[in-house]
Amino acid sequence: MEIFQQIPPDVIKIVLVLFLSFLIGLEREERKASGSSYSFGGVRTFPLIGLIGYSTALISGPQMLPLAIGFLVVAGFLLLSYWHKISTSQTSGVTSEMSGLATFLVGALACYGHLWIATALGVASLLLLDLKAALEKLAARIAPDEILTFTKFLLLSAVILPILPNQEFGQFHLNPFRTWLVVVAISTISYASYVLQKMTKGQGGIVLAALLGGAYSSTATTLVLARRARRELRPHLFAGGILIASGVMYLRLIALLALFNRQLLFMLWAPFLALAVVTVGGGWLWTLRADINTQEVQRESEPKNPLELTTALLFAALFLAMLIVTQLAVTYLGKGGVDTLAAIMGVSDVDPFIMGLTQAAGKLTPLNVAAGAILIAAASNNIVKGIYAYSLADRKTGRQSLLFLASLAAAGLVPLFWLGW
Repeated sequence: MEIFQQIPPDVIKIVLVLFLSFLIGLEREERKASGSSYSFGGVRTFPLIGLIGYSTALISGPQMLPLAIGFLVVAGFLLLSYWHKISTSQTSGVTSEMSGLATFLVGALACYGHLWIATALGVASLLLLDLKAALEKLAARIAPDEILTFTKFLLLSAVILPILPNQEFGQFHLNPFRTWLVVVAISTISYASYVLQKMTKGQGGIVLAALLGGAYSSTATTLVLARRARRELRPHLFAGGILIASGVMYLRLIALLALFNRQLLFMLWAPFLALAVVTVGGGWLWTLRADINTQEVQRESEPKNPLELTTALLFAALFLAMLIVTQLAVTYLGKGGVDTLAAIMGVSDVDPFIMGLTQAAGKLTPLNVAAGAILIAAASNNIVKGIYAYSLADRKTGRQSLLFLASLAAAGLVPLFWLGW
């Protein structure tokens, strides 16, 4: 340690610049050796560019104008190199020239003491250069509409959310920021499941589809699996898959409660986790039972884009409506009104109702009432999914699914007894 303390700081900076720029030059040298056309720079040129950046920054001191002039001079030489390249080759990129500019900035940043940023810039440049083939394959696999989908996700989370006021308005204590944060949270979980389903397209079977679909929407997954079960005649496989999707729903609820109401999470995480483990495990074991038809079944359903802006706005409106209706039910109808509302909401998407309870619980709604309502809504939703499966699937799959989901609904209501319901 004492030896390192005696080394002048500038020596460490120069060694770092030489090391990073040499690695970039080494990668470009290997690329140049593997190609037949002209390519700029190598193991000598890039370290020189890094040293020029360091020296220019050292001479400039706090003045940015000399450094900017030095950057432009180096950029001019790189422009001449690129001009020569495009005049001698029909297929020429600008990657080497851009990496030269990045190397100049590595030297300048190191001189100003930003060693972590300089290292991160150098390593990131090296990765982008070295992973050319992998990145090009990834770009070829990504459809143009997927880029638009991700842009919508950024619009929801990084553009709209930060500009909303984080304060309550009106007698119902509506908070625009918290409302949209709920939308972003739901969209993030759904989008993660959507991406995984797209990445694993053509891989795995019904069990994987049920696991990923349950995180996306257990109701939608139940509808898809039930319709397909009528054609495939694999009752054990599809009834088990439908049960797995409903088990994953409880894991999804645990994640949402962890984000928005830790008090409700403390009350419900244990029964929800137990229900999820037993249901997913039981569903998987049931899929292993032999069916008369033994032909392998692959996934074929395409998940829908969960990030449509109209869908997000509709969810936000439903969330606000459920928040207001829940508060009115607590005020004028009491606990019985909230429980009745929870049972009714199970017929449709329970997310807006449950998210509304996370915002009202502990403030306008007693915690035990909110926790009981969440249990009732989830149980009601399981009953409805069982009815969907019974109506859409073949008779055997439908009967098994209805029996499983009705049993899951009953088990999901057991925690009400120790919540003082």
